[in-house]
Formats: sequence, structure tokens, C-alpha cells
Amino acid sequence: MPTRSPARLVVALAVAAVLAVFLLYTAVAGNSTPELTPSQIGTHVGRLSVVGVVVGPLRGDSHSAGGLRFGLKNINGKSRLVPVVYRGESPPPLFTVGRSVVAGGILTAGRLSATSILTKCPSKYTATTSKP
Repeated sequence: MPTRSPARLVVALAVAAVLAVFLLYTAVAGNSTPELTPSQIGTHVGRLSVVGVVVGPLRGDSHSAGGLRFGLKNINGKSRLVPVVYRGESPPPLFTVGRSVVAGGILTAGRLSATSILTKCPSKYTATTSKP
């Protein structure tokens, strides 16, 4: 009876291990985008998401070449104003001045060129009061 070479098993296990490490890396770190508040931006550049409150006036249209223009500031407290130019689909239905949003895009020279906007539900972030 011929015996099988253990080299085949070792090669198969090595390939499986490499694939497992690749999948783990892709799931954990491959698509991560930093999510910052306007006061945390500092000297960051590149792809990121900014969490803040919409500051008006709202100018333009997301479908035009100039885009929809507005500002973002920290949800709680004072901060610098981050100018945002959003180009893409129409903003979410609840998008308005004073609403908490997450705007994702590319930050260059202190301005965010956003390609996505997600409105946040304020009731999830406020303390509930218990009634006696």
C-alpha cells in the first residue's frame, strides 16, 4: 500500500492559512475609514467621515456641478466649522439645518468633498428620563 506524501498536506494547509489571514485583514482593516468630529480633524487629509451638526445656509444642489454646500460643527459644544461640498444622490429626507449627520468623502485643504450623507436619529443619543 503506497503512502501519501505529507508535502501535499503542508502546501494545502499553508494556502488555507494565507487565505484566512487575508480574509481577516480585509474584514478588520481593509475598508476602515476614520470617523472624526470637526474638532478632531486637525491636519488630517484624505478619505474620512465627519460627524457633526449641519450649519446653514444650504446652498446649491447635489446634482449640479457646484454641489450642495453647507457646514458641519461638533454636535456638542463649539468647534471650527468644516465646509462641505456634497455631490451625488439627493440628500436623505431628514437632512436639514441643525440635524446630526455623518458625511463621508475626501478632505483636502480643510474642505470635505462628500459623496455620502447619513442622518442620525437624535432620539438614540439623548438621555431618557424615568417617570415615577
